[in-house]
Amino acid sequence: MNEKPKSPWRKTKCFFFGLACLAGLIGLFYAEEDWRGWYAWHRFQHHWEAKGERFDPASVIPPAVPEEQNFALTPIVFTSYGNMLTREGKEIPPKDRDTNFVNRLKMAVAANGKSPSNGIGNRQKSTLTDLKVWQQYYRAQTETADAFPVALQPQSPAADVLLALSKYDSAIKEVRQARQLPDSRFPLEYDKEDPWAILLPHLAALKGCSQVLQLRAIAELQNGQSEQALDDVMLILRLTDSIRTEPFLISHLVRIAILQIALQPVWEGLARHQWSDAQLIELERELAGLDFLPDYKLAMHSELVFQGSMFDYLRRHPEQFPNMFSDGNSVKTPLLARIIWRLIPSGWIYQNQLRCARPMVELYLPVADVSQGIISPAAAHRGDARVEADTKHRNPYNLAEKLFLPALGNAARKFASGQSSADLARVAIALERYRLAHGTCPESLDALAPQFIAKLPHDVINGQPLHYRPEPGGQFVLYSVGWNEKDDDGEVGLGKNGNVDINNGDWVW
Repeated sequence: MNEKPKSPWRKTKCFFFGLACLAGLIGLFYAEEDWRGWYAWHRFQHHWEAKGERFDPASVIPPAVPEEQNFALTPIVFTSYGNMLTREGKEIPPKDRDTNFVNRLKMAVAANGKSPSNGIGNRQKSTLTDLKVWQQYYRAQTETADAFPVALQPQSPAADVLLALSKYDSAIKEVRQARQLPDSRFPLEYDKEDPWAILLPHLAALKGCSQVLQLRAIAELQNGQSEQALDDVMLILRLTDSIRTEPFLISHLVRIAILQIALQPVWEGLARHQWSDAQLIELERELAGLDFLPDYKLAMHSELVFQGSMFDYLRRHPEQFPNMFSDGNSVKTPLLARIIWRLIPSGWIYQNQLRCARPMVELYLPVADVSQGIISPAAAHRGDARVEADTKHRNPYNLAEKLFLPALGNAARKFASGQSSADLARVAIALERYRLAHGTCPESLDALAPQFIAKLPHDVINGQPLHYRPEPGGQFVLYSVGWNEKDDDGEVGLGKNGNVDINNGDWVW
């Protein structure tokens, strides 16, 4: 007997039933993934908040300061960002920006950023600055659009360099007056929906100004003008303080770079015995105020907070996820890709947030022990190892972790190097003060405190005394064991290209 064929209606019912089952499975998948991600993140967040950790932006945004006391709102400093941001910190759309706006804080020691090779000495390699190189450079630039002033006939190298840099004299004078104000808070758009789009145009200007002041100070020292050189070095150091409260890792890395810029003329003046005792006291007092370990904590905590803001943004705009992997410029995501990114479960973004936050809170934040004054390379290496293991196999939960976290170990190393540099400079200054008083170097650092330095700083790497030995001719070797935590007898680590490698060797003054 032949089987009765199925009616079209029955086939339709089967189709819709199957479709309903598929929709139900998809709904269950999204519900389960969204709940798992949400629950995992909030359990982690509540656990650490109970221990005192905070995840809200208000915990890192610096308080407002009165305008009349704010270095960042002075007329010349305003020009470093005023074409992009209002005085209230709101971004000016590109189409509304004044093409004739002049950034008076924009300074450069060389035209088009092309400095002569090996133009500045390197204290870590014990090399002094050769101003003849700069003299020749400036005299060769007379026909360029960015020419520096030069004398008709060559003077001494120092005099020619100071003449060339005199194009910035009025601006530097104004910056010096502005930096006498007690506070500094740049008006930044902290409430921007996309925290990665917060503009920081002032950082490049501060660094460029510091490089001009560095070369000026070195030329002034060689020209016998140590008091003017001191003024310029002190201004560089105070520029580092102008962004100290900013809750951005890049701001603090720029501060450390500016500190290293300031220390080259300090070192050259010490090497040539050009600083007076009174000047040395002033330099040491300024350097003693630098403490990069709490700054490391602030920077890491801020990274955690603003990553949270970024993930909040991505949950609202998941189609922006590809922009995180671009070179810093927004990309136009194709329509199909935007639809696909829109379809990802929000729980996956929570999982990415968790995978980024856990190593930061558990491993990277504890790298710096503020109470002991130590930054632990071993702890930073453990953090890097965790991230490497977590991201060895790519999956939907670790896309952001591979992007955000690999550089944090390097950041910790730079904070340690910055603090070590400041500490070594303070001890070297005390050694020079001892030499001025006694005509020779002491047999040990213990002879310095408390007359020439209130308290000797320890090695920021291990908490042990800094290494020191006097050498013939009134010279000495002073160093930290550095990031490899090994005493290399005062040898600087060099890469294959001859540049200093702070991963290896000792950190030497």
